[in-house]
Amino acid sequence: MFKQNKYKIVGLAFLCATYSACKVPEFAQRNENKVTPSSFTTSLDSTNTGSVQWRTFFTDPNLVSLIDTALHNNQELNITLQEIEIAKNEVRAKKGELLPSVGYRVGTGFDKVGRYTSAGAGDASTDITPGREVPELLPDYAFGLQANWEADIWHKLRNSKKAAVSRYLSTVEGKNFVITNLIAEVANSYYELLAQDNQLAIVKKNIALQSNALELMKIQKQATRVTELAVRKFEAEVLSSKSLEFDIQQNITETENKINYLLGRFPQPIKRDLNAFNDLVPPTVQAGLPAQLLANRPDIKQAELDLAASKLDVKVAKAQFYPSLGISASIGYQAFNPSYLLRTPESLIYSLAGDLAGPLINRNAIKAAYLTANAKQLQAVFNYEKSILNGYIDVANQLSNISNLQKSYDLKAKQVAALTQSIDISNDLFKAARADYFEVLMTQRDALQSKLELIETKKQQLNAMVNIYHALGGGWN
Repeated sequence: MFKQNKYKIVGLAFLCATYSACKVPEFAQRNENKVTPSSFTTSLDSTNTGSVQWRTFFTDPNLVSLIDTALHNNQELNITLQEIEIAKNEVRAKKGELLPSVGYRVGTGFDKVGRYTSAGAGDASTDITPGREVPELLPDYAFGLQANWEADIWHKLRNSKKAAVSRYLSTVEGKNFVITNLIAEVANSYYELLAQDNQLAIVKKNIALQSNALELMKIQKQATRVTELAVRKFEAEVLSSKSLEFDIQQNITETENKINYLLGRFPQPIKRDLNAFNDLVPPTVQAGLPAQLLANRPDIKQAELDLAASKLDVKVAKAQFYPSLGISASIGYQAFNPSYLLRTPESLIYSLAGDLAGPLINRNAIKAAYLTANAKQLQAVFNYEKSILNGYIDVANQLSNISNLQKSYDLKAKQVAALTQSIDISNDLFKAARADYFEVLMTQRDALQSKLELIETKKQQLNAMVNIYHALGGGWN
């Protein structure tokens, strides 16, 4: 009776220990929020410029050629492509863990046992050949196959493979995001280069205009209508414009080299049409609906796939608390003499075993891995929500920017027209002695500044057009 109670107590204690070992710690879960505003503006039109292919969106053939070269040669993009291969190999490795592993073993050796041991005493009574006992050094030859397999009863291995697949798809979206960034950066740099070319042309024209005014001041000085001060002022203005010319030329060189870097090549001239800048008109952009960002923007899709992988990682970590079932088997031949090695069934050896193992005491490492997986899942949730919010704000900012830049460009164009006319007016008034040299000087300076600002505003318009296309997720498709 006492023995029966003792066995019951031991069995109950084992069941309690097993239950406590399989008990998983609780943690606070949080579901991601995918809700977005219904629209960017009052329009509910679903037409989306982000779905337009980049070869159609960009009409400048020189720019199209540069982007095409960048997509083939850019080092960062090529690095990202190798990350995709790494993730693909990880999927292959996880898939292999679901299948049994089979290996082979071929070996030889010798064994010497003590005579006054149980093994030695037993061998001493056995003859290998009639009339001869077992030698002290006994050879051993063996070969065979070994197999091991873990039964995925808790879907630990399946979820691990699914997580690897999600991360592989995430790297694909990461590559798409690099493509959209690369296209936008090349386009923005190209428009910046065109703007600098036009600014340089305007500065050169202005230098010629200022040089003529300087000669006029010298003539007026000889006629005692102006002083040496006027001549020096105009001479200083010419020198200032020439200095600005070299600054712009340096900016052009740096911008060309930036484009060449993006194209993965050493510095060389960038082919472009100087007059194309004035003919470029920012196209009308359709923002579509905010919900479309979830499918169009690669960074949002990447964050979503990373979140899916992190959820699977939690399941994998949770399965570590449960016992795992392993099955192993082997078959082969073993003998002390090569001539006996293939004798069947005398030299045939085989085995089949199964074991159920799980954590019982001191599970701190497993708990830490599980809680870390939970924390990373929460990070992935916040990162996904941040990506959605960032995408919406990007589009909203660029829509506002496009509208305000158009208004600013119209006003600056009128300002340039007015100041250009004022140059001729100031020169005529000066010749008629109705204006002094300072008014002529300031008029020329203001006209130059307004023309440079007009080109800068035009460049900002083109950049805003590129940025809204990028913000909508355009370019990767």
